[in-house]
Amino acid sequence: MDELLGRIWGDLAGRVGGPMSFRLVLQPAVAFILAVRAGVQDARSGRPIYGWAILTDPAHRRDLMREGWQAIAKVFAMAILIDVVYQFVVLRWVYPGEAALVAFLLACVPYLLIRGPVNRLMRRRGPAARSHI
Repeated sequence: MDELLGRIWGDLAGRVGGPMSFRLVLQPAVAFILAVRAGVQDARSGRPIYGWAILTDPAHRRDLMREGWQAIAKVFAMAILIDVVYQFVVLRWVYPGEAALVAFLLACVPYLLIRGPVNRLMRRRGPAARSHI
């Protein structure tokens, strides 16, 4: 088990400075843009903070998760595809679990962290500010 975790950690650390490192900026940036757009739409429609609503509203949790997944699915799929190509080129092998972990970290985490605060910020700015974005 220690060998497996050591290999995974080493492989993940090697992605930072290796070839195709542009994706470490590009994919979170795309997720950020999608999250800002969704957060603004949430504020305009008076919807609750996304992450908080997922945690506290079991009646709508499934719909919220589906909506978020639909927004981020293409970025997630692209993150997996790019990581698989990276693994094949650099490691000469493909580790699907690592690809899924990297895709989650690069696509889903930024989206989840940004959407709610954008909603909150837009609500504080008031209705006039929300209508211009």
